[in-house]
Amino acid sequence: MAYIVCEPCHDCKYTDCVEVCPVDCFYEDDRMLYIHPDECIDCGACIPECPVEAIFAEADVPEQWKEWIPINYERGRSGSTQITHKKDPLAGTTGKECKKK
Repeated sequence: MAYIVCEPCHDCKYTDCVEVCPVDCFYEDDRMLYIHPDECIDCGACIPECPVEAIFAEADVPEQWKEWIPINYERGRSGSTQITHKKDPLAGTTGKECKKK
């Protein structure tokens, strides 16, 4: 079971989670982060680091965000770039507006 990055990350893209990942399984595109399902070791270190509460164990993804499971599998495997260090979030985001999604 992998961890899944869901809707609250979209258009926010905080990267605090990337800093604590022991296996560098995070990938990014211009709008959000994704977790590579084959690289994730299910440690859960990323969950408390996400200020917008966008990361869930695959079995615990809320019903309204289930569509993000296959997206993480697809984008984590291809179509995005590996990210291993913290970066600034997208311009204009504070976390509060991101959580309202």
